[in-house]
Amino acid sequence: MPRFRYSSNYEMKSSTSCCASPVTPSRLDPEYDERLAAFCKALGHPYRVHILRFLGAQEACFAGEIADHLPLAASTVSQHLKQLRDAGLIQGEVNGPRRCYCIAPEALEHLKRLVGSL
Repeated sequence: MPRFRYSSNYEMKSSTSCCASPVTPSRLDPEYDERLAAFCKALGHPYRVHILRFLGAQEACFAGEIADHLPLAASTVSQHLKQLRDAGLIQGEVNGPRRCYCIAPEALEHLKRLVGSL
């Protein structure tokens, strides 16, 4: 397996050739690949990753509390929450005029399994 090192400009460089060993074809599973791509798309913005980490440290949290921890407008935070909710990574529950969010633990475990299968 090639070992990677990072240069000062964040380029990944391999210390061995990537073609040194024979290629083992991977099992194609379009359903898993589509689900992984959807998760990755939802996590494709640093603020969405931050929101997921923030919710992971909380039992549950209202959208306004999440917005208070980010240097973004509440409407922008709402859009990020929608992306995470649409991907199934978080759940939202209406509580009066506010929405309470938490991590969807089954989806997070599924994401970990999909990434682990790469």
